[in-house]
Amino acid sequence: MRPARSLGFASALGGFLASAALAGPPSPQRVDLHRVRLAPSLMDQSGQDDGGVAGGCTPVVSSHTSSDFGPGQYIVQAGMIEGEISATSFVLPAEAFPIRVDLMEFLFATSAAAVETTTVYSVKVWEGPPNNFNGLVFSATSDGKLLPHLVMPPGTTGVNIQFLVDPGDPDQIWVADNGSHTVSIGIEIVEHNQPPTNQCLTPPPPQFNAFPCTDVDGLQSPTGNWIYIVDCGIFGCPPGWKRFSDLPSVCRPSGDWVQRLTWTPGGCDSIGACCLGGNCDLTSETECAAAGGAFQGVGTQCADIDCSQEAPCCFAATGGCVELEVSDCVLAGGVPGTVGDTCAGHICFPEGACCLPDGSCANGLSPEECAALSGTFQGDGTVCSGVNCPAPTGAACFPNGFCLVLTEVQAIAAGATWQGPGTNCADLDANGTADACEAPDLPCDFDHNGLINGADLSVLLSGWGEPGITDLDGNGTTGGSDLAILLAKWTG
Repeated sequence: MRPARSLGFASALGGFLASAALAGPPSPQRVDLHRVRLAPSLMDQSGQDDGGVAGGCTPVVSSHTSSDFGPGQYIVQAGMIEGEISATSFVLPAEAFPIRVDLMEFLFATSAAAVETTTVYSVKVWEGPPNNFNGLVFSATSDGKLLPHLVMPPGTTGVNIQFLVDPGDPDQIWVADNGSHTVSIGIEIVEHNQPPTNQCLTPPPPQFNAFPCTDVDGLQSPTGNWIYIVDCGIFGCPPGWKRFSDLPSVCRPSGDWVQRLTWTPGGCDSIGACCLGGNCDLTSETECAAAGGAFQGVGTQCADIDCSQEAPCCFAATGGCVELEVSDCVLAGGVPGTVGDTCAGHICFPEGACCLPDGSCANGLSPEECAALSGTFQGDGTVCSGVNCPAPTGAACFPNGFCLVLTEVQAIAAGATWQGPGTNCADLDANGTADACEAPDLPCDFDHNGLINGADLSVLLSGWGEPGITDLDGNGTTGGSDLAILLAKWTG
């Protein structure tokens, strides 16, 4: 790639950029479609197999350009010579891989072309960034038969080259994750329509050739746009694969490549739209939660989601409410409400009665203060005199060991022993008796029946002179001192 000579309609000093307006009717300038449906015979060039099944997953469109690929203003990169490649890389959620490539689009244009132009091109797909030379997973070159060359009429015209992969074809382009979570697409100019004898000394004449385009709204992704540059020594730009961010200003395009990728996630069963800070990203539910975002559901797409963070914002000094973005509300010292709600009917600082776990009631608490006491907020403006707080419940132990959660009044009426508010009938040690209903385990109660009597004495005497559970004083043997301890705790 080398700087192009200035063109009459527009030029970039010292660069290789030349712009042409591609306008709609009634102007004759237009953007046509060059559509290619990849057939199995073309897929065979890549050696691809069907690496997975995307099933009913929803396709996703990725692009750095803001262009809609229709008539408009574009920059024709008239300095690109044969053998050079324009490419775009996209970083995708790790959970999306392997991905299936469904459609690739590349905008080419001519600017005041004097003749019909024919361009031989090659479309490529990489696993990872395009400078990953071992990552090329697909490449197909136009042959004028199975894959038509790009033919454009004289004048100023744009063409959207579309590579469509038939979803019903058993062979698909699948891209795995090499650890970079990146997929790249690109298109190479294999043969110009009328190249000069030495392209490193003389740029391809725009009036006889077509070139790829960038957009005109500024470079949005300096690291996501790539170009492979042929080594022209001192007459060209730095050779090899370069991100736009790697290029000196005289060689760097001012916009993004007008390229677009439509893909289907192989792992779409686990990803969806995530709203964070008013923005939307496609990610997994776990990653969304870790970033503090709001996951919108598996399979949801950002195009269908409104991630606005506007919510009622309450100000303590005035008690007033204004609908603001949550981040702005916090920075302004306000208290944000629920995203999506409005100030209409929103109560900024509610206070009311709070029913506490022991059945009592407290007045004048906020919902947060009530929750901190493990209570139940009864609503704004409520008072205890008008509230009937429910009696607390707890474990009720029956004489036969059965347990039910009852109120104290219910337990007494049923002849059970109430264990206090908040207790339950859980049997965590799985011994068949609710933990709340088990008798306390006494040190000398060897048979665990809640009593220290003759049965326990028999156990101690059987262990006389031996270590073990009957060694109550821990001196290594069962003897008189252990007997004295047992008799001191005798219950009969």
